[in-house]
Amino acid sequence: MAALLKCSHIFRNIRQIYSLPKHSVLFILLETKLPYISICQHSTFSKRSHTCGELSLNDVGKEVTLYGWVKFKRMDTFIILRDAYGITQLVLPKDQGDPLHRLLSIQQYENVLEVKGTVQARPPGQENKKLQTGEIEIIVKNAKVLNERKRDLPFEIKEFHKVKEPLRLEYRFLDLRQSQMQANLRLRSQMMMKIREFLCNQHGFVDVETPTLFRRTPGGAREFVVPSKHPGKFYCLPQSPQQFKQLLMAGGIDRYMQIARCYRDESHRPDRQPEFTQLDIEMSFVSQEDIQRLMEELIGFCWPETRRKPRIPFAKMTYHDAMKYYGIDKPDTRFEIKLCNITSTIKHSGLSVFEDLLKDENATVQAINIKEGNKYFKKKDITELSDVYTQATIDVNGSGPIEKVPTSVIRVKEDGNWQGPITKHMSKETIGELKDVLQIEPHDVIVFAAGKTNETCKVMGKIRLKAADLLEEKGLTLRDPTADNFLWVQGFPLFLPREDGQEGLESVHHPFTAAHPDDAHLLKTQPEKIRSQHYDLVLNGQEIGGGSIRIHDSELQKYVLEEVLKEDSSQLSHLLEALEFGCPPHGGIALGLDRLFAIVCGAKSIRDVIAFPKSLDGKDLLSKAPTSISQDEMDYYHIASKD
Repeated sequence: MAALLKCSHIFRNIRQIYSLPKHSVLFILLETKLPYISICQHSTFSKRSHTCGELSLNDVGKEVTLYGWVKFKRMDTFIILRDAYGITQLVLPKDQGDPLHRLLSIQQYENVLEVKGTVQARPPGQENKKLQTGEIEIIVKNAKVLNERKRDLPFEIKEFHKVKEPLRLEYRFLDLRQSQMQANLRLRSQMMMKIREFLCNQHGFVDVETPTLFRRTPGGAREFVVPSKHPGKFYCLPQSPQQFKQLLMAGGIDRYMQIARCYRDESHRPDRQPEFTQLDIEMSFVSQEDIQRLMEELIGFCWPETRRKPRIPFAKMTYHDAMKYYGIDKPDTRFEIKLCNITSTIKHSGLSVFEDLLKDENATVQAINIKEGNKYFKKKDITELSDVYTQATIDVNGSGPIEKVPTSVIRVKEDGNWQGPITKHMSKETIGELKDVLQIEPHDVIVFAAGKTNETCKVMGKIRLKAADLLEEKGLTLRDPTADNFLWVQGFPLFLPREDGQEGLESVHHPFTAAHPDDAHLLKTQPEKIRSQHYDLVLNGQEIGGGSIRIHDSELQKYVLEEVLKEDSSQLSHLLEALEFGCPPHGGIALGLDRLFAIVCGAKSIRDVIAFPKSLDGKDLLSKAPTSISQDEMDYYHIASKD
C-alpha cells in the first residue's frame, strides 16, 4: 500500500509539471523500457513536431515540422535531412522554377534547415526497409535556411568515410554529428541514469560531490598541480575521491556514490586520459562479498538490451592463478591458451642453456601451446611473436639494458615432426614428456621462455594475447565479440617491491587497503607475504574497476604509512584524525566508466565515448590547450616558466 501511495504521489507531481492528462503518465511508465521516465523523447519543449528518425506509415497525411542538417541531395529531386535521431527524405517541388525548389536545390551539405511539409508514403518499390523512416517521405511546403555552412568541411560526415583521429579531435564538434558518436554518447547517458536509479532510488545511496581542488598526497600516480594566489602554495587535482569518501564514512554517510571526475598526470598510454570519469562507491559495515554482489546486480541492471546479459554471479580467480595461467592480473578468459610451467621437464633435459639458467631458484621455464598455429602462421608471424617478447621484456625490466633470456619456438609439422633450433638438442624422453604436458598435436606452435618467474609469466602473457590477435587476423574467432566475460580477481599481495628499483615496498592498490585477516599478523615481520582485501573487476581482459576493504584503525594506518611504506604521514593527518574519532569499518570500489562504456559500445578507444577527449599526448586539439599565460598572470600566482 505504501508503495502504491508513493507511485500515486509521483504521478500527480509529474502531471502537474508537464500539464498532462490524467492517464498519460501511467501509460508511458508501462510502455517505457528504461528505469526512468521519458514522457516525450524528442519533440516536447521544441519547435519541431517530430525528429528525423521517428516518422512512419502511421504518420501519413500529417503536417510536420522538421529541423536538421542537409546530409546529401539526389538529382535535385530529394534532400536527405539528418538530425541526432535519424534521417528523413524530403521531396522538392517538381517545378524547377518554383522559388522553394530553387532555394532547396542550392543547399550545401551541413546547412541547417527548418522544413514544413506533409508526410506521404514512398511510391511502391522505392521503400528502404533498413531505415525507420524508409517507407515515408515529406512533401516540402515551406523551408527556411537557419544557418549556412560558410567554409569547406575538413572531412565528410559519413559513416564509411575514415578520418584520422587528430583531425576528428581538432573538429570534434563536427565529429559528434557522426551517427556512431551520437549512439555512443546517448548509450552512455542512459547507463548513467540507470546507475543512479539503481544506487540512489533503489538502494539508498547518497550522491555526494567532492572537491576537485585538494592537496598533494603521497603515493599513487603523479598529480596535476594548480597554482594559488598564496605564495609557494599549490592545490592538486585529486587522482580519485578516495580520501573524501573515507571521510564521508567517518561522517556517517554510510552509502556514498558519485560519478566522479578524476585526474592523473601519467605518462601517455594508448587508452588513458589525463581526466577521466569513474563510478565511486563506498559503504560502511560491509564485507568484500557484499560489495561484489552489489556491483554484479548494478551491472546486470544497467546493461543495455543490445548486448547479451552477463552471467551473475561473476567468476572469481586468485591473483596467483591469474599470473600462473595467463601471465597478467586482468586475464582475458574468452580463449583457452594458457601458460604452462615446464620447469621440471626441462631442468634435467640436457638443454644446457636452460639448465644453467634454472640454477637460480627464482627462475622457471614457461610455455604456451598455440593449437593449430602452424596452419596459419607464416615466418613473419613467428617474428612478430619474438618482437613482442623483446618489447615485453624491456617493459618489465625498465628502459635499460636487459639480459639475453633463452626463448624458442617449435613448429609441429603435419607428420608430427618438430621443427625448431632447440629440437635437435632434445632427447626422445623430453619430447615425449612435453607432448603429454602440453598436449602437443600436429600443426601446433609451441613458444618457450625462461627467466625469473614473475617477469617470464608477464612476458608470456603478452605473447599469449599477441598469438590470439594473429590468429584472428587470419580469420579465426577465438574471442566471441558478443560475449562479456566478467571476472573478479582477488587475493592480491598487499605490498610489492618498488617499481622504481629503489629498496623498500609500495602498495599494490593504495596505502588504505586492509590486509587479509589470515595474514594480518605478518605486518611487522613479513609484510611482503601479506595478501590484501583488494579486488579487481575484469571484463574481456580489461580492468574496469578495483576496490578494497579499507584500514579503519588510525594507529594501524599510521604504521603502514610510516614503517612499511616510509611515507610522511603528516600529509594525511586529516584522514588519520578522522579514523581516531570512531570511523566505522568500510570498503568500496571504483569503476572506470570510460573503459566500461567503450567495451559496451564496441568502441576501439575510450576517446570514442568521451565528448571532448584529449589526444594521445594529453593535448586538447580543439582549443589547443594547454596554452601559455601572460607574465602578469604568472606574477599573480607567484610562478615562473622555463622554456
